Amino acid sequence: MRILTTTLLLLAGLLTACTAQTNNQNMNREKGKSIVVFFSHAGENYSVGNIKVGNTKRVADAISELTGAEQFEIVADKNYDMPYKALVNLATKEGENNEFPTYKGKIDNMAQYDTIYIGGPVWWGTYPRVMFTFFRDYDLSGKTIVPFTTHEGSGLGSAVSDLRRIYPKANILDGFSIYGHECQKPDLKDKVERLINGQRHQ
Repeated sequence: MRILTTTLLLLAGLLTACTAQTNNQNMNREKGKSIVVFFSHAGENYSVGNIKVGNTKRVADAISELTGAEQFEIVADKNYDMPYKALVNLATKEGENNEFPTYKGKIDNMAQYDTIYIGGPVWWGTYPRVMFTFFRDYDLSGKTIVPFTTHEGSGLGSAVSDLRRIYPKANILDGFSIYGHECQKPDLKDKVERLINGQRHQ
């Protein structure tokens, strides 16, 4: 009887281990590869002053740490290192003129990524115009897109609706936004984790 009980316990343990392994494999298949595509502005920022690492870059780094996502930073050819007021005027002008500023680098194989986190500060009510150049260059149809922004009162602005207009065949989640001054706090990673988990449960 003791031998039978021990055998049953061993079989139960083996079955549990196999089930857990299968579930993990299924989760990995469902999740696929992910990448964080973002634009971030260091230097003088509203509310936080001069910073060496931009608010959006801090959020992007937290996402990569939590999810293992790769990164592509949209680095504009144009120099945006200027006083905040001048930057606001420039961003307004770019928006009014529907400009498409150029940027450096490229993603060689976008097809390998299933989930794209797309983030930037809110300039003129939405993502900076240089990000729209990226959107023009890459077809993200069929991808799961998680929008995020950093801001000081604009929330997501029209970033989500703009992405849904540009990529009608993508699965675009509701996204999340974080105040710029919160990006400088030591608990940023915990906040980002809660926000990402909220996206996964949509």
